[in-house]
Amino acid sequence: MTALYIRRNLRVIIPTIAFVALFVLYIATHPRGLSTYVLTIWSNQSALLVFAAFAQFFVVLVRGIDLSVGAVVALTNVTASFVLAGDGGSLVFGMAAVLLVGMACGLFTGLFVCFGNVPPIVATLATGAIYSGIALYLRPTPGGGVNSELSDAFTYAIGPIPTSLVLIIATVLVITIVLRKTSFGMALKALGANEHSAQLTGINTTSMRISAHVLGGLMAGMAGLYVSMVTMTGDAGIGPTYTLNSIAAIVLGGVSLAGGIGTAVGVAVGAMLLKTVASLMFFSGLPPLAQPFFEGLILALAIAFGSVGVLRVRNKLKLFAQ
Repeated sequence: MTALYIRRNLRVIIPTIAFVALFVLYIATHPRGLSTYVLTIWSNQSALLVFAAFAQFFVVLVRGIDLSVGAVVALTNVTASFVLAGDGGSLVFGMAAVLLVGMACGLFTGLFVCFGNVPPIVATLATGAIYSGIALYLRPTPGGGVNSELSDAFTYAIGPIPTSLVLIIATVLVITIVLRKTSFGMALKALGANEHSAQLTGINTTSMRISAHVLGGLMAGMAGLYVSMVTMTGDAGIGPTYTLNSIAAIVLGGVSLAGGIGTAVGVAVGAMLLKTVASLMFFSGLPPLAQPFFEGLILALAIAFGSVGVLRVRNKLKLFAQ
């Protein structure tokens, strides 16, 4: 039973072991060691990528790809810089507005993918350009602001535990329950595993694919919102990094680019692993100009590894059985 469990969850176990090992190494090399301050900074940075990775995850789960993730993160970040500078009840409506903007972007992208008669990679590249253009129009240069008390509440710690780590854990739990315990979650996986079989079981594949994009937009909105909490400003130029890193993170976390396979735990682990590698290089003594090279190399290897996995798949039903 144990051997069977390990074999079925190898996609998550391997990156988890790698993450734990690298995190221990990161703490050992950090000048301040293990402290609430160090853990909070690391967790805040990880949360940004975790949310962006989940935005990519829902789309990839249904055999798609979303190159507009970074653009939606940027647009929602810019939106937040306009609506979160006040105080009181306006902040609640402001956060809701940011998330609604993300969902609206996801809905528009989903409709374009399903009814535009163009490949998802082209459709999402086009919509991403639109969102980036709107963000740049609203904020030609970084600016705006976020209520400092709101920012502190989301980026500090609850006792010794970073608030962002609590948010990551809560997000993972909610998505895990949705995917494992609801018919909606099982339909998403079924669509990704085999679209024809999903149709035969009565699943409306078009509405499910659109729903996946809407959920992706919601998670990208959460990423943009949290960027605002961390930076306390709006910046339309942050998009490209999140698009590439979101793909690499889910691949590292065991998500199949062929669709149908992936877990919320794996996505979070992959994102935190990638962020830990970047943090570790910062304290490793590498020349600053060499760090982007190694980060890019890791991204390329991660995406190449995921692509090889797609090419090796001969039967989508075999994927679903895993």
